[in-house]
Amino acid sequence: MPLFPTALTRDAGLAALAAFFDGPGADYAASRNTDRGRGAQPTTSALSPYLRRRLLTEAEVVEAALHAFGDEGAEKFVSEVFWRTYFKGHLETHPDAWTASRAGRDAALARLAEEPGLRRIHEQALAGETGIDGFDSWVVQLIEEGWLHNHTRMWFASIWIFTLRLPWELGADLFMRHLIDGDPASNTLSWRWVAGLHTRGKNYVARRDNIRRYTAEGFDPDGLDEDAEALDEARPPREVPLPKADAPPAGDVALLLHLDDLHPESLDLGAARVTRIGGLLAHAEGASEKVRAADESAMRDGLARAEAHFGCPAGPVSEGWAGDRPVVTAWATVGPSAEALPEDCLRLRRAWDERAWPLSTRGYSRLRGGIPKILRG
Repeated sequence: MPLFPTALTRDAGLAALAAFFDGPGADYAASRNTDRGRGAQPTTSALSPYLRRRLLTEAEVVEAALHAFGDEGAEKFVSEVFWRTYFKGHLETHPDAWTASRAGRDAALARLAEEPGLRRIHEQALAGETGIDGFDSWVVQLIEEGWLHNHTRMWFASIWIFTLRLPWELGADLFMRHLIDGDPASNTLSWRWVAGLHTRGKNYVARRDNIRRYTAEGFDPDGLDEDAEALDEARPPREVPLPKADAPPAGDVALLLHLDDLHPESLDLGAARVTRIGGLLAHAEGASEKVRAADESAMRDGLARAEAHFGCPAGPVSEGWAGDRPVVTAWATVGPSAEALPEDCLRLRRAWDERAWPLSTRGYSRLRGGIPKILRG
């Protein structure tokens, strides 16, 4: 049975949220690191495809967790949701991490053309023919299902970087092209964290015993480099001030939806009156058919809900779709949607991000310490 429904919608996300709290959610803190393998019920919430597109918002998911399990019982799950918020805020204030990863990918592709040995290892990795137990199966799962358990993603990235000695940017690009929940911030900064670039000098090393333990002895890889040192870079991404959000204007506006935020019903529009709605599809570069289908399904759902909520026409963006109305949109974080937005649109930021992102400029601990205050509003 597929992990995700064919149609990626808000209703499907709400159903998945309820199923998680009724089932594995109570055991989340104890079992979340275990990957039971393909076909088994996941030990994580598997809500990330919905959160990535904000078919579900972080705020409502956290509220539901606190209601279901209380402050203490929900603590670990809430912290993991805030990691997603942290990565977004960090990339907003370190956008060079995204642009450098794209440039690094292009440079790595040029190396593949020039270095037969590197090209051969890369081809073996993509084909799942490295001979590394676990890794080869995960490659197949990634491409066929568009999904990997979060702990498995860390093992995968570590093996890619430190055992296979492949450029991390190629691995990050592989994930973005195939993961149904592929998010520019979480994906880029997670790969950088594994490599030892996000927290400089502290890399994540996949270990045979750890993989054996947390796959219930499903995989037992040997030959891993368990003594690898962190990668380094000449110029870490520089911090820039958090860009200022716009205020919604009064009067008639055209609302632009994009893949970073498809819950317009909860967007604070002030005195603006939405009289036209457009949908902007900006897929990840080279996105697989599964990812594109998920994006398209989510956008259709967002447009249909927006049309019903605001009582005005909604459809894909086309020439002149907004007429002479000012265009407003929810904030698009660094990545494909932000790059595709019209230059003159007004970008509105949710209160959740406004409170959390200023605490996300350095390490996660600062944001973690601010969680109670953020939740109080």
